[in-house]
Amino acid sequence: MGSQVSVDNGALHVVIVGGGFGGIMAASRLQALNIPFMLVDMKDCFHHNVAALRASVESGFAKKTFISYSVTFKDNFRQGMVVDIDLKNQMVLLKNGEALPFSHLILATGSTGPFPGKFNAVSSQQAAIQTYEDMVKQVQRSQFITVVGGGSAGVEMAAEIKTEYPEKEVTLIHSSVALADKELLPCVRQEVKEILVRKGVQLLLSERVSNLDELPCNQYREYIKVQTDKGTEVASNLVIVCNGVKINSSAYSRAFDSRLASSGALRVNEYLQVEGFSNIYAIGDCADLKEPKMAYHANLHANIAVANILNSLKQRPLKAYKPGGLTFLLSMGRNDGVGQISGFYVGRLMVRLAKSRDLLVYTSWKTMQQSPP
Repeated sequence: MGSQVSVDNGALHVVIVGGGFGGIMAASRLQALNIPFMLVDMKDCFHHNVAALRASVESGFAKKTFISYSVTFKDNFRQGMVVDIDLKNQMVLLKNGEALPFSHLILATGSTGPFPGKFNAVSSQQAAIQTYEDMVKQVQRSQFITVVGGGSAGVEMAAEIKTEYPEKEVTLIHSSVALADKELLPCVRQEVKEILVRKGVQLLLSERVSNLDELPCNQYREYIKVQTDKGTEVASNLVIVCNGVKINSSAYSRAFDSRLASSGALRVNEYLQVEGFSNIYAIGDCADLKEPKMAYHANLHANIAVANILNSLKQRPLKAYKPGGLTFLLSMGRNDGVGQISGFYVGRLMVRLAKSRDLLVYTSWKTMQQSPP
């Protein structure tokens, strides 16, 4: 896919909604192929949110996780919020009244969730970085920290805090017994638990926070009383929520009402085309596929979608997406980690070398053809 494509610029124009991992991968592929495109996102910079949790505990790290769109994509980037899609006239409608015409559409809207794991604000690069630096100060002030949610984000958050500040007392509250993602091998999930215990994290399992709506999140307080449904009370200075991630469907839910799964994701066929549409693709978190929502998968989806746009132009057979064995690496602080590759357990040393040290930030800077700070 290295060669450029000769196209009629008037007839072909791809719009990509969402500049997450899948969005920037698709945009960079289209740019290399000289296919006209427009990438739309409400921020002015890509967020490498795989490293968001470390950016919230380590001062100076956040600037490595935000990368300007316009430096890479120039006039092929538009900052704006998509409010609807006009399928009849093939237009993407922005909140400011602008309408972007498309011949092909790639929906890569990702997911939303609580900060610091997700950053959902309409923001500039500098303001976004400062938001994380402010969070670092909240963590530094706090001696007693409660992490709510023991999925992958929650266990990574707890591990990051204890790695950077081993003297702080961290309690992780999780509604189930097993930690991390349910798709992971049991031995991986057990090792996650062992690493947290070794780091000194207090685990409250099979308990659910009952007063979450009343708690100040991400803000230092002299005293916060966290209560669970089992009657446990935890005294805290800081509460960080790491659950409740949802598909970001607001841009397309009205247009594709009949094609939505119960999660808000879009039902797609084996070619990642939205059901009933040959020129509209869904990739990443917003594609209804039976696999964990991960940057790794979003990149694979992006390559399939761009290949199929190219194949359809050249009247070649389309390429099917086949989910493989699960690859999932959990960073447990910069000095530890655990995971599996293609469904097979991999040891802590390999995960530490492959991911934990820098959380793969260099891969996004490479995709964006820029040099990290």
